[in-house]
Amino acid sequence: MSNETTNTAVPKLRFPEFREAGEWAYLNGNKLFDQITNKDHNSDLPILAITQEHGAIPRELIDYNVVVTEKSVESYKVVEIGDFIISLRSFQGGIEYSTYKGICSPAYIILRRKKDGTDDFFRHYLKTPAFIGDLNKNLEGMRDGKMVSYKQFSELLLPTPSLGSVDSGRSLAACYAAMN
Repeated sequence: MSNETTNTAVPKLRFPEFREAGEWAYLNGNKLFDQITNKDHNSDLPILAITQEHGAIPRELIDYNVVVTEKSVESYKVVEIGDFIISLRSFQGGIEYSTYKGICSPAYIILRRKKDGTDDFFRHYLKTPAFIGDLNKNLEGMRDGKMVSYKQFSELLLPTPSLGSVDSGRSLAACYAAMN
């Protein structure tokens, strides 16, 4: 049985600039994001470290030394600017965002938005205590060292603002306020 819902939400109190912005839908993660497994590279892209503090960032920009063989790098996945990455500790700190193109270990799960639009809402929302709490509820029995799967992410209901509420120049902070 699917958790997917077509319920929408309009907050009782709204800032004046959001009164005509439309409803928010709650959609399963797999309706909003695809899992990406692109390994088509010739190992010339920077290797990215996936961190809670910096998101996905080239290893040489931080103090992160891990020795990898050329053979293992061949199996690394391509990360595009704007991709989201489920890291080993996503259940503690949310899902990471990349502002860099590079490659990362095949152990990570790369997510890419299915539709065009601003990534700002999800970039921030997927790091909020509310999202991390929902992630942990969905992961009963989660233990340190176990990664969140794409299937588990797919089952989460994510708030999705109408395009008018995000893309028409309104601030991200106001979008969060409109959620409540």
